[in-house]
Amino acid sequence: MKTAILLVSANSLPIAQTICRELTESTIYTTTELKGCEQIENLAHFVKEEFHHFNAFIFIGAMGICVRSIAPCLEDKHTDPAVINVDSTGRYVVSVLSGHVGGANELTQHVASVLGAEAVVTTQSDNHGLWALDTLAKKQNWTTSISGDSMNHIITAFVNGQPTALLLDIKDSGTQYLEQTCPDHVTIFYHFNDIVQEDYQLILAVTPFVYSSTIPMLSYHPRVMHLGIGCRKNCLSDGISAYIKNELLNHRVSPLSVASISTIELKKEEPLINDLKIQFPHTLLHIYSADELKGIEVPNPSERVFEATGVYGVAEASALKSAADGLLVIEKEKGMLSENNNFTFALALDRRVLRGGHIEIVGAGPGDPELVSVRGQRMLKEADLILYAGSLVPRELTLCAKVGATVRSSASMSLEEQFALMKSFYDKELFTVRLHTGDPCIYGAIQEQMAFFDKHGMSYHITPGISSFQAAAAALQSQFTIPEKVQTIILTRGEGRTPMPEREKLHLLARSQSTMCIFLSASVIDQVQEELLQHYPPTTPVAACYHLTWKDERIFRGELKELANIVKDNGLTLTTMIVVGEAIDNRKGLSHLYSSKFTHLFRQSEEDKNKV
Repeated sequence: MKTAILLVSANSLPIAQTICRELTESTIYTTTELKGCEQIENLAHFVKEEFHHFNAFIFIGAMGICVRSIAPCLEDKHTDPAVINVDSTGRYVVSVLSGHVGGANELTQHVASVLGAEAVVTTQSDNHGLWALDTLAKKQNWTTSISGDSMNHIITAFVNGQPTALLLDIKDSGTQYLEQTCPDHVTIFYHFNDIVQEDYQLILAVTPFVYSSTIPMLSYHPRVMHLGIGCRKNCLSDGISAYIKNELLNHRVSPLSVASISTIELKKEEPLINDLKIQFPHTLLHIYSADELKGIEVPNPSERVFEATGVYGVAEASALKSAADGLLVIEKEKGMLSENNNFTFALALDRRVLRGGHIEIVGAGPGDPELVSVRGQRMLKEADLILYAGSLVPRELTLCAKVGATVRSSASMSLEEQFALMKSFYDKELFTVRLHTGDPCIYGAIQEQMAFFDKHGMSYHITPGISSFQAAAAALQSQFTIPEKVQTIILTRGEGRTPMPEREKLHLLARSQSTMCIFLSASVIDQVQEELLQHYPPTTPVAACYHLTWKDERIFRGELKELANIVKDNGLTLTTMIVVGEAIDNRKGLSHLYSSKFTHLFRQSEEDKNKV
């Protein structure tokens, strides 16, 4: 935000400077001559002249001065900038104007945290932990439409706790947020026909569709629809865009939900495509080659279209391609508004937002239940099935499961049995968490699972976790890189039953003498030590870390020449992380990152500032 910090008294300059350092696009203005500030003649005159040239104003001083300065400038909450006021001691930060739409409430919280002050926000929805309906669309990249009432009346009804129905037709990060933070007076529905409208005063809907309601309704339209277009060569655009928009509405689809316009490369220069881009602003344009569309099955194939383009249906195929093989909401429709201006269109709903089964692959972290990510723990609490790697993941991580959830260990299951279990829940449109140790992308054996999910067109996502090599660095109180000496960390394993690629043999990797974190190798420790000694000095520090962050964690330090004995004498098993390198316990070497001579975008030296 381009921000003007208005300093009333020179005594509060340190407060202004602290804020200015945190807000990178801010400038301090004052009526007195102070170093590092822009001098102005009159505070009220400056505000009047510059009111719409800044995104935000921060007054530091008495609230009365702030109010009198902005009062003649106020026009509309949708266009007025954010205004906040900080008292001269920096104890209170007050949101004054444009709390939601202008961002003053967020700025108030930010500045208060910078100063260690108390934020004063009087907006009712904020104080009651309710959604800010007027800014929700912007935050989630949705658009809005309203029926039956004004936005102000809808907001008033909502914040006053009137019975509200929330319709969620799709799933995305925004709908997940609404589900997790749903107020007590709001009831969630996934089908419009399930809402008994007489029981509610208001309907909120996240939907690409248009519904008729007997009560006030605020609809948030996510851009999740993909419009596929085919047409005759040199098809004139006159009236076609308006016709297609009207047809969408006839199918109860909001034109505001169109995310992209798609066609085949052969048609990319057609006037109709350019006109559609104008009529559907904020949409992406996808142009596909015939090869990209060939393998897509369409419900209405045409031999004539195939002869002309090489694919059996341009509109349906391109719509499905853009929608990640989603759901055809409108199958191919033909039109001809004037002679020889034939066109076709189809509409598909993005597969990634369809409600149904889903699998979340979650990294459990190294073992401590408190080291799973916030998102990972939320997934565990929401799951209908938790399938966890029982030999590597403590069961304590699953104790947060909701009542009625199924919790199974995969330790005794074959891969086929795991697939069958997950698919049985998926086919019932239920939510599964596949819980892997550490970060699932490092020796997590998820590749074959994702191949199965891809084969069956299943929805899945990965939530990363903290790897055991990161837990090792924390437990050893070591930074695994040393300025100007060690700048590489190698994550690898010794050669056991699974052969290592020839170019990744340990003795070859050891040439760099980087910090090496060796997974899954306690059983082949003699071989590991022998290979490492080919390039690391025998006195190189090593650490064998067993069950990192578990209750029975044990860590043994020593030198490389002793590594095999350390592992065998202490009976350490496969769940041991071996760390090798001079970075262990190192305290020498300084980074230039925070040197007073080092400058970057957010911290300039006085010499650089003078040059500017």
